[in-house]
Amino acid sequence: MRGVNRVTLIGNLGKDPDVQTLEGNIAVAKFPLATTETYKDRSGKLVSQTEWHTVVLWRGLAELAQKYLHKGSLIYVEGRLRTRTWDDKEGNKKFATEVVGDNLIMLDKRNDGGSHGSDAYGGFDVPEMGTGPDESGF
Repeated sequence: MRGVNRVTLIGNLGKDPDVQTLEGNIAVAKFPLATTETYKDRSGKLVSQTEWHTVVLWRGLAELAQKYLHKGSLIYVEGRLRTRTWDDKEGNKKFATEVVGDNLIMLDKRNDGGSHGSDAYGGFDVPEMGTGPDESGF
């Protein structure tokens, strides 16, 4: 039987996409995406739990991200998980698991005034960066 490697996320960008152009004029974008789940604990108190995901987009999707996405943008992204390994300067083995997106839908409400207030993101609060995993370069 074949395996399935599929990821579907809806969340907010933690910062503007970092877009680089590789050899052959190939665009690649990388950004952190926050997904937040809210539930009630045993005492009935609402608890929010935020997970940070690193999303990588290639070619046309990377160019779209550069043009239209920014910190706080609400998006739907589908893709697959990819884990990279490398050795750091001290020779320690490092790992990074990323979502390589192949489908992206911008979910922000249209805003003719160009404002970036909370209404532009469906009333969602964007969690602060710094609570997620360490990010390495491409």
